[in-house]
Amino acid sequence: MTTCLGLLILSHTLQHTVDFRFAHLGVAVPDLERSLGDYRELFGYTLSSGPFDDPIQKVRVCFISRGNEPQIELIAPLTDDAPIRQLLAKGGGAYHVCYEVDEMEAAITFLRGNKCMLISGPVPAVAFAGRRIAWFYTPARQLVEIVESPPR
Repeated sequence: MTTCLGLLILSHTLQHTVDFRFAHLGVAVPDLERSLGDYRELFGYTLSSGPFDDPIQKVRVCFISRGNEPQIELIAPLTDDAPIRQLLAKGGGAYHVCYEVDEMEAAITFLRGNKCMLISGPVPAVAFAGRRIAWFYTPARQLVEIVESPPR
């Protein structure tokens, strides 16, 4: 009983100390260059950064933006065994949401304590200049990425 109460208090405390800031929406695409052109011509997006090849995640990514709106990360497979190919086989589209956090370990502890399943990481990411990322499934089976804030 005391252990459950302690976890509840810890979870509640961490909820107020972990600041999850929306960073970007990830979109799975079969071809990065073609999709970049489509987003530019159809919706007025411009390339913000990238493309980056990330051999750890087995993807090629770039970030696009439009005005003050949140960024979109376009994600294409880099290898034949890239996990994102499973989603693309079903048609692709919205893939994940990403939140930036100041304290990676506290965020991981909070998410795991709230029934989120850690599926990968934390590992360094090329697209974020080596800052660590981690991947979770929420209890509703939504894919969430967290990325460390840049050093201050």
